Amino acid sequence: MELAELYNVETKQLKRAVRRNIKRFPADFMFELTDAEFSTLRSQFGTSSWGGIRYAPMAFTEQGVAMLSSILNSDRAIQVNIQIIRVFTKLRNLLSTHREILQKLEQLEKKDIEQDDKILLIFEYLKQLEKVKQEELEYTNRQHIGYKRKNN
Repeated sequence: MELAELYNVETKQLKRAVRRNIKRFPADFMFELTDAEFSTLRSQFGTSSWGGIRYAPMAFTEQGVAMLSSILNSDRAIQVNIQIIRVFTKLRNLLSTHREILQKLEQLEKKDIEQDDKILLIFEYLKQLEKVKQEELEYTNRQHIGYKRKNN
């Protein structure tokens, strides 16, 4: 679909608006076909319904199509621009919500790591207590040497 039709403006009006606002269309937003590309295009569509244009057409990326909506003054372009802004705002809010969720997950992860450290410390204390108990048991059960008293 041709962009001029999409935005309900004449092609020459679209091109004029782009040329007047060329700074808004860097290479990643819009480019014109090279002579070789244009020649190939014309040979593929020799007698096409879109006619025998003499100048290389402009090609717009997704960002360029969005930028067009901000420079054209048709009702359709204005509505598209408003919709783009609404979607952008919703996305920003959604990302903000996700950021909060990610922060909470990080906090939980940190608490989990702290808990893991505390659990490891408890196990270390338990090992030390077990070792002390084992040493006491070995001490009490050892074979006594030296003088032994007789029990009456």
